[in-house]
Amino acid sequence: MSIGTTVNLTKKSSDPISLTSAALEKVAELIASEGADEVLALRVAVKPGGCSGFNYDMFFDSEFASDDVVREFGTVKVVVDPQSAELLNGSTLDFADGLQGAGFHISNPNATKTCGCGNSFS
Repeated sequence: MSIGTTVNLTKKSSDPISLTSAALEKVAELIASEGADEVLALRVAVKPGGCSGFNYDMFFDSEFASDDVVREFGTVKVVVDPQSAELLNGSTLDFADGLQGAGFHISNPNATKTCGCGNSFS
């Protein structure tokens, strides 16, 4: 896969989020570096806050609720709670590593307004 291509986590059209190949590679690398005994997944959530109304939250998690949306691609699991899934539906997670800094970025087609720093949306 080339960097920047989008990989859907499943074939369903209602996935809350998809990953670019760059994001997928970085998440797999970070999970492997954790060296944890339990199965870790990337949890992507939307929380109230920020200057535009909502903030994105991403962290590794080993506990899943029965109503979580779980998608797998290879060795990477992505978990989203139902409320966040509605706000993220159709979003793409990307990873960039450049001179301006490295980091993850979510492109969300449901965001009508974002703040200048890009960390919050409404």
